[in-house]
Amino acid sequence: MHFNVDKGEEKMRIGIGYDVHSLVEGRKLIIGGVEIPFERGLLGHSDADVLIHAIMDSILGALGLGDIGKHFPDTDNQYKNISSLILLEKVYNIMLESKYRIGNIDTIIVAQRPKLAPYIEDMKMEISKVLNTSISNINIKATTTEKLGFEGREEGIAAHSACLLVSDTRTEILS
Repeated sequence: MHFNVDKGEEKMRIGIGYDVHSLVEGRKLIIGGVEIPFERGLLGHSDADVLIHAIMDSILGALGLGDIGKHFPDTDNQYKNISSLILLEKVYNIMLESKYRIGNIDTIIVAQRPKLAPYIEDMKMEISKVLNTSISNINIKATTTEKLGFEGREEGIAAHSACLLVSDTRTEILS
């Protein structure tokens, strides 16, 4: 066995994620791991946290490992009403096993209502804790659609995520 040193270069991978859930009566609104006071919540098999789902898909995409439906199918009752932060931790562990770390994550939540700006710092804190990264590596933006589309009609909420993963490949074991 010997070691190959590749002069300290880091390998980077980029992934994108998108998720959408419809707004319904009788559900809590959880976005970014934070419960937001609102008269409706998002419909889904888990807690339907649209932002966390988009982030998970962007990480899995960067790893080339499919999407959350492949890893946490909505036909599996163990994921019924589960916190998406628990699922994010599972994706984090997959990322670690693949020998990557978060470079940064940039996201957009698309919702006409409620106003999300007051909750963004709490969302960033929750996400950075699970992903064991600096809060400065997590960016969350919120926008409306000026009442256009399903988000504008308040039928649902969407989220987009881009993720940069970094691998420290300075030392590799070769066989």
